[in-house]
Amino acid sequence: MEEKKKLGIYIHIPFCVKKCLYCDFLSDKADRDVTDRYIEALKKEIGYTALNSIDFKGQFVVKTIFFGGGTPSLMDGEVITDILDAIRERFDVSNEAEITIECNPGTVTKQKLDQYKKAGINRLSIGLQSANDDELKLLGRIHDYRQFLETYSQAKEAGFENINIDLMSAIPGQTVDSYKETLEKITALSPKHISAYSLIIEPDTPFYEIYSDDLSHSCCDTSGINSPAGYSKWPSLPDEDSERQMYHMTKSILEEAGYHRYEISNYSLKGYECRHNISYWNGTDYLGLGVGAASYMNGIRYSNTSDIYTYMKACEKLDNIPTSEYFFDDEEDAPDDTDYLNKEGYHEAIQPLSKNERMEEFMFLGLRMMEGISKKGFKERFNTSIEDVYGDVIKKLTDQKLLEDSGDIIKLTDRGIDVSNVVLANFLL
Repeated sequence: MEEKKKLGIYIHIPFCVKKCLYCDFLSDKADRDVTDRYIEALKKEIGYTALNSIDFKGQFVVKTIFFGGGTPSLMDGEVITDILDAIRERFDVSNEAEITIECNPGTVTKQKLDQYKKAGINRLSIGLQSANDDELKLLGRIHDYRQFLETYSQAKEAGFENINIDLMSAIPGQTVDSYKETLEKITALSPKHISAYSLIIEPDTPFYEIYSDDLSHSCCDTSGINSPAGYSKWPSLPDEDSERQMYHMTKSILEEAGYHRYEISNYSLKGYECRHNISYWNGTDYLGLGVGAASYMNGIRYSNTSDIYTYMKACEKLDNIPTSEYFFDDEEDAPDDTDYLNKEGYHEAIQPLSKNERMEEFMFLGLRMMEGISKKGFKERFNTSIEDVYGDVIKKLTDQKLLEDSGDIIKLTDRGIDVSNVVLANFLL
């Protein structure tokens, strides 16, 4: 019997207590009627998807499940249990599957965490961002550091060992010293995993309105958005030298504390790397469920509509009746068109990837991993040697000491990591 392929499932819960000032994710506040209706629509999508388009239960084994948002931890334990029960009923979920839920401090209780554990959640990702209360206030977070410590303690009491903590650098008003203090406080707690990202000012966010003219690092004042309490105007962003110091400090402090960097922005104790995110970077098939969720299946990338009401109305019409004529085994058997993906009325941005696009993603995502990419793996996946496609690029970047080529493995050097976006852009065909 042919071995089943690995599958990751992402579930989007788009609700928040309030939207943070830097956030460009698909999320917002909603009343109870909308959240209840959304969860029912989501369960209908789960049932329908598993019985249509692809024989998921026959072809795939689910190795990872990730509840993201938004703030999934706003949901009661019964809701998360119902969603996981629906998935287990329709999909082949491995007994060793990594199942993660994102949590924000102040949105969980010991009772809720106990329910998550009982439902099968075995990994928490806690969005702290900073251990400095002034910086949390500037970000628009709903919690302070004390509430984070309470949430972390409750999670440990509930039996969660595999815990990630999200941290952010280059926050308005942040200094090298205040960021160092955050790193030291968090490493003292010894979580199994730490994700450390630099703040990016994204369009269509309040921070973009505040700081779009401030990216040269001069302090600004906006009349359209009220400054935080205690500030006459918005603090400036850290200058480039400070931001670079924070970036290098992350690696040095975390490695000294026993964490190994396995991806550009992710560190873990040995054996606690995030398997769900690794599956993205390795090009494993994944299924996105919920409003705005993205999928990559059998060489086709697509996403659900980002309009929650369009999504709910379309899902409410689903009848879960199998239509096996839409089943296909792999990308070679997939239909030439993708009409089968939008017959439900909630899929959009459907993009069958060309071989060149899939090779680009193999390089672009794989080189984010510190272990790099394998030439042999490239040959097995695309039936062509990496030198035939990227030989000149690899030689150029190796000569510039941005890549290290050790025979089979190609990976970024420390210098290459520092300018990774520039390096990775070279692999666009």
